[in-house]
Amino acid sequence: MADLSMDARARHPITLPDGQVHSNTVWLKSVIDHPNIEVGDFSYYNDFEAVTDYAARIAPYLFAGAPERLRIGKFCQIANGARFVTSSADHPKRWFTTFPFAVFDNSQMPYFSEAFSVGRDTSIGHDVWIGDGAVILPGVAVGNGAIIGAGGVVARDVPAYAVVAGNPAGTVRMRFDAEVTALLERLAWWDLRLDQIGALMPVLASADASALRAAVVRYRGDGEG
Repeated sequence: MADLSMDARARHPITLPDGQVHSNTVWLKSVIDHPNIEVGDFSYYNDFEAVTDYAARIAPYLFAGAPERLRIGKFCQIANGARFVTSSADHPKRWFTTFPFAVFDNSQMPYFSEAFSVGRDTSIGHDVWIGDGAVILPGVAVGNGAIIGAGGVVARDVPAYAVVAGNPAGTVRMRFDAEVTALLERLAWWDLRLDQIGALMPVLASADASALRAAVVRYRGDGEG
């Protein structure tokens, strides 16, 4: 079996059979330099148009120095048009007006400073697939291995290995039973070295629960979740 060969420092990680580099797909970590965004290795984004600012593309409301952060784990797959609407896009909802007057007239900031200083972090786990045009709303935490259906609007936390879809997005089903989910969380294959992940490929590219149990014993020492 060939070694797993992926360069986490590359900008464009896909080379087509004819030797051309597929410029529409990027490792996000290599193209985003934003103080409020953290991205793990090998998480990619694909867009159908040329992009000059990937941070602005995926998180258009998140400005440097905002009170919130966007964290994306390793090995995530983010499709064209997916967006993270972070807390800086929010408006006060408990007041008599939602209009952000202080944005347009700084003299009104004393009335708005408290509301503007509150930011809820958005957190995306490892090995998460976010479908075309999906929208993740402020403060959401998406668990490892979750799948967000195309066009889904995610307004609440998503359990690990859940499949969610719709507006508002709800759980369609769990990808695996509780035992397998616990084993996958215990294995945490995304934290292994690339050579170890390569050796695990026959297991990862399968649905063999017994092989998964053996992998947990081999790499983590036991099969407990």
